[in-house]
Amino acid sequence: MDLDAFRWLLTDDGQRLLDRASHAYADHDGDPVRSAATVRKIESDPDRAAAALTQVGLRIKAVPKFGDDAVRMYFTPDALEQATRTRVATHRAARLAAAAPESVIDLGCGIGGDLIAFARAGLTVAGVDLDPVRVAVAEANLAALGLPGAVQVADGTTLDLSGFGAVFADPARRGARGRVFDAEGWTPPWSFVTSLLGRASVVKVAPGIPHDLVPDSVEAEWVSEAGEVKEAALWSSYLATARRRATVIGSGGLASITEEDDPYDGRERPVRQLGAFLYEPDGAVIRAGLVTAVAAGVDGGLLDEHIAYVTSDTSFRSPFARGYQVLETLPYREKPLKAALRERGIGRLTIKKRGVDVVPEQLRKRLDLHGEQEATLVMTRVAGEGTALLVQPFGQGTDSPAMPLIR
Repeated sequence: MDLDAFRWLLTDDGQRLLDRASHAYADHDGDPVRSAATVRKIESDPDRAAAALTQVGLRIKAVPKFGDDAVRMYFTPDALEQATRTRVATHRAARLAAAAPESVIDLGCGIGGDLIAFARAGLTVAGVDLDPVRVAVAEANLAALGLPGAVQVADGTTLDLSGFGAVFADPARRGARGRVFDAEGWTPPWSFVTSLLGRASVVKVAPGIPHDLVPDSVEAEWVSEAGEVKEAALWSSYLATARRRATVIGSGGLASITEEDDPYDGRERPVRQLGAFLYEPDGAVIRAGLVTAVAAGVDGGLLDEHIAYVTSDTSFRSPFARGYQVLETLPYREKPLKAALRERGIGRLTIKKRGVDVVPEQLRKRLDLHGEQEATLVMTRVAGEGTALLVQPFGQGTDSPAMPLIR
């Protein structure tokens, strides 16, 4: 996005054009071609028209991340993709505010998603970024939402940070050639990140960060929202309260589990026979290496030492795992499996798999089912053997005891 065109959008004339562009999208049911034709009849400058149209399109795209705030905010395409979802940012801000640092500086603030959350949590906020457009957007977003904060163009690696109570950083993990997997190739690099972790700081990193890369005394927290792992965050020793943590944000709220909830703590893998119920741990739990904590919480064990499925003889409600009732074991080989499913009148089949060489979409096509019933099939290993389990998801019924793992 052109910086001058964006700044013009913030003027009275720009705001009027942005409003007209929003109405054009609504009038044309989101059709970008017809909406663009309408806007270009109003504004002859192609850069200004494009800037308004781009913002309206990005606001619509941003709603899943930013909710109602999205219609008042400003974005760039790449920064929106990289921005933290509101519920995740809110959790982090609340946790940081509980440590009472008073102020926080965001190094690489992007469009200001985390700045917004920090400001709403009552912290004094400042943000810096190398990109002048992102700085202008972040500043505009704070103003649009009526929040205080200072933003400027600067290289965070050269600043004196001693005046801030805490530091937040979200290193860029994409370069001109795509995703950067070597942490030293991040911007700023891993060596700078580790220096930050020597003071009160929290650093957002990729969920796939290896456990052995996390420095001693630093807490690694994996966060999922609506069943999808969104990020990992490293909390320095000044802010850490555990070594490994999985935080799950769902429709019912937020829950965390740590290594303190795991009586095994990686020392052993409690494998047992298949029980009446199967549990599929949340991705954040798996990333944090806390599957055995879930097994302990449901009075169960693992189906296989190397696979993240838990089984138990009892049904539990858990924010950390999805539960299934095991209906029966079906043949694992494809031909008899197909016959068994057809015999049961199953036509719509959800296939879940772990630890076996199965491609669900391809298997479903080969099974060629046409029945009226709907079912869920789990393909996995039990005691090292390929196994097919017909299961039924169960919800948060009041007849199931609550899992006592919320900290």
